[in-house]
Amino acid sequence: MTTVTAEKIRVLLVDDHTILREGIRALLSLSMDIEVVGEAADGQQGMDRVAELEPDVVLMDIAMPVLDGLEATRRIKDRFKTVKVLILTQHENRGYVFPILKAGADGYVLKKAAGTELVSAIRAVHDGGTFLYPSVAKTVVEDYLRPDGSVSERRHSRLADREIEILKLVAEGQSNQEIADMLCLSAKTVTGHRTNIMEKLDIHSRTELVKYVIAQA
Repeated sequence: MTTVTAEKIRVLLVDDHTILREGIRALLSLSMDIEVVGEAADGQQGMDRVAELEPDVVLMDIAMPVLDGLEATRRIKDRFKTVKVLILTQHENRGYVFPILKAGADGYVLKKAAGTELVSAIRAVHDGGTFLYPSVAKTVVEDYLRPDGSVSERRHSRLADREIEILKLVAEGQSNQEIADMLCLSAKTVTGHRTNIMEKLDIHSRTELVKYVIAQA
């Protein structure tokens, strides 16, 4: 009987700090389904290594010399359609978040994240999902819902105030029970609100929700 071995997720590390790349490589080596196939110290090197190694996922910093992560992400997503780009950075303010998501990044993780969160993010984007670190997801959704003009008014007209409140928590990754506990509601009530939100926005999962909000931002 032949044993079929699942292919590992091939990851390229792009960051200008050698010690950080070494630490991430050591961390990812603990996951049996992930393999670090190469490293690069700036965005241009990252582009060259993507062409050479054809990784599944590029783990990309933003602030780097020669070519920054924003432009490198834009070029990689334009030239290599199947490669996923997961941003790993210390920057979480909207001045960084929105341009990089608009450039086509598949996920956004902060360097303060736990190792398990990084591994989950790599798996998520590899499987075609979108991963946003909770505080980043909150920034994205709050910006989407900010009352700043006619576009926002049209958005708000589709959702009740309680639904907007729950939408923010869903985007952060909170479960129905966690949302219920925070808002002093029953889990059944939260489920009902969540169903209404999804129907009104014509989306069916948190991944679709995040993609929807990014597209509308």
